[in-house]
Amino acid sequence: MAGTALGSRALRGRGSGLFGCIVLAGALLVAGDGPVLLPLVLVALYAVHRLTRLSRVCDRYLRLDPVTGLLNRRALGAVLAARVRDGGRFALLVLDLDRFRRVNDALGHEVGDRLLAAVARRLEASAGSGEVVARLGGDEFAIVTADESRARRVAELLAEPVVLDGLPLDAGGAIGVAAYPAHGGEAATLLRRAEIAMYDAKARGDTVAVYAPEADHHSPDRLVLLADLRRALETPGGAEIAFHYQPQVDLDSGAVIGVEALLRWHHPVRGPVDPAELIRVVEYSTVMRLLTRRVIDDVVAQLGRWAAAGVRLRASINVSVRDLHTAEVVDRLAERMGRCGVAADQVQLEITEGALMADPRRVLATLRRLDRLGVALSLDDFGTGYSSMQHLRRLPLAEVKIDRSFVLGMVTDPDDAAIVRSIIELAGALGLRVVAEGVEDEHTFRLLATSGCDAAQGWYHGRPMPADELLSWLSRYRPAVPVTRGC
Repeated sequence: MAGTALGSRALRGRGSGLFGCIVLAGALLVAGDGPVLLPLVLVALYAVHRLTRLSRVCDRYLRLDPVTGLLNRRALGAVLAARVRDGGRFALLVLDLDRFRRVNDALGHEVGDRLLAAVARRLEASAGSGEVVARLGGDEFAIVTADESRARRVAELLAEPVVLDGLPLDAGGAIGVAAYPAHGGEAATLLRRAEIAMYDAKARGDTVAVYAPEADHHSPDRLVLLADLRRALETPGGAEIAFHYQPQVDLDSGAVIGVEALLRWHHPVRGPVDPAELIRVVEYSTVMRLLTRRVIDDVVAQLGRWAAAGVRLRASINVSVRDLHTAEVVDRLAERMGRCGVAADQVQLEITEGALMADPRRVLATLRRLDRLGVALSLDDFGTGYSSMQHLRRLPLAEVKIDRSFVLGMVTDPDDAAIVRSIIELAGALGLRVVAEGVEDEHTFRLLATSGCDAAQGWYHGRPMPADELLSWLSRYRPAVPVTRGC
């Protein structure tokens, strides 16, 4: 009884804290053997209670993003898995902010975190019944919703800047959409495809894109093809990779003024790989770097061999905008031209209008280095993108190439003819040379000449051909009679 009284006083004095339970247990152990079991059970139960609470707290921290308080990527995966098990239709939206890195660089990570928290509050405040908002990491957010059209409303919601300390910060971005079960039957697949759609939206300069298989550069079939391409590029002297050259003809004199180097890949099993498919497979991978090196090495070496045979030509080389994010392409060109005795004015780089306009500021330093080296830059597929006149004026461009989709129809379609004439006039005002692609017949050739176009490229003059065939073609080629320019 004395032990029990002592234990009761200790329990009342210490409350129900862990220290009180330990004191109580120690006192009862001294008092005798009889009443020891009950306090030890209490200690164990209390420990279990505290551990359970601690586990819940830890689980909460593991599930929530510490910056925004939203569910994190791990918790979102559990939500998606549960929705998939339920079997109802839903959509997953993945949002990536456009200029978040600039905020971090200019104003610091603390302001960046406040921007993320403000975006999270805006998304949560607009969430409807049953919707789940999460932060995936970095500047990526996700929304699980029953309404696929919600993406456009989210884009409008974020179009309004976030004001921090009186400074308006851009909160807009690109949103990718993947729907269950149309775009995948598993949580991981849906998340991956929503992210693919988001990157597709960024690449197209749009705010929203729904997943499409043709935008998926990481399907199993494409991954196998990518591995095969890497092997072909890493094989010294491999015959799978080759280049064909298509002539470019001056519309005043009819003389051949250059060629475009066009990559050809003959797969040992699949046969010839479509060039457009090849670019889709490689452009978002690290293999693009290997491919660009191979293009530069082979084409510059070929220019050197032609020069040794008494033929001086300019070759246009297609590159990706990713190639211009660093100065490696400049260094590679300079080294190879020096080794092969090729002048800088014999090399021209082509980049598509859409790719260049998506990130003109980031590549400007590389473009200026190319300009100082003497290598000209041509804007390919002109008319299909969203060029800013301000960027066109600032970039050291030498040439624009009118997309073949307009040239092919200009004889029969007045709208296409008007677009071609407008591009020629715009380029002329900016001091740029104009090359028309897809010139397939004499009528188009004549119409381009009277419209003031500078050069033509297409099957009317010559198809793409291997290097040795080009020399034979040049020996037989007779320039067309120059056409008098129109007003």
